[in-house]
Amino acid sequence: MVKQLPYATVREIFTRFRAAEAEPKGELHHVNAFTLVVAVVLSAQATDAGVNKATAKLFEIADTPEKMLALGEEGLTAHIKTIGLFRNKARNVIKLSRILVEEYGGEVPNSRAALISLPGVGRKTANVVLNMWWHYPAQAVDTHIFRVGNRSGVAPGKDVDAVERAIEDNVPVDFQQHAHHWLILHGRYICVARKPKCGACLIRDLCQFEDKTL
Repeated sequence: MVKQLPYATVREIFTRFRAAEAEPKGELHHVNAFTLVVAVVLSAQATDAGVNKATAKLFEIADTPEKMLALGEEGLTAHIKTIGLFRNKARNVIKLSRILVEEYGGEVPNSRAALISLPGVGRKTANVVLNMWWHYPAQAVDTHIFRVGNRSGVAPGKDVDAVERAIEDNVPVDFQQHAHHWLILHGRYICVARKPKCGACLIRDLCQFEDKTL
């Protein structure tokens, strides 16, 4: 595993990310906190594009927990059957919708512990919601961030929890809000898994990855 990059290098990396895109956005479509939770739950082992296609019409008719319960598991399944693990995801969405209505007055809670208590919501999902909706500097570490963090030395760690801590500990606070989006987008479009596009990488000279491509 590569060593953690020095503070000055990490700051320069995120300075470049910010210069290239000052306000990076998540790519999952949503209209409120509830639809964001649903979209992130559905995105597990699925692409954002695939989720967005499935939820385009769904969120027009079921954008609150109450409306989702009225739609029911079968109705929801009909909308998301193109997404992997759709049956299990439909069950979780209906269950979490019921909990939101019965225990939270139909509102999405904004504490990590409360979010994680919802069916289908893990720490990563909770962090996405906290960051994207409430603008809390939570770091949702997915496979892209794990790869970029370890290849570059921005946030090395043996597992996602270690990488999350490394981002929190080593990325300057003024970059924390958008850190996970910059890293996700970099991993999704430049620092891809099999053949990273190092020739187009704006942090190539600062990255510790040994097998750089031309």
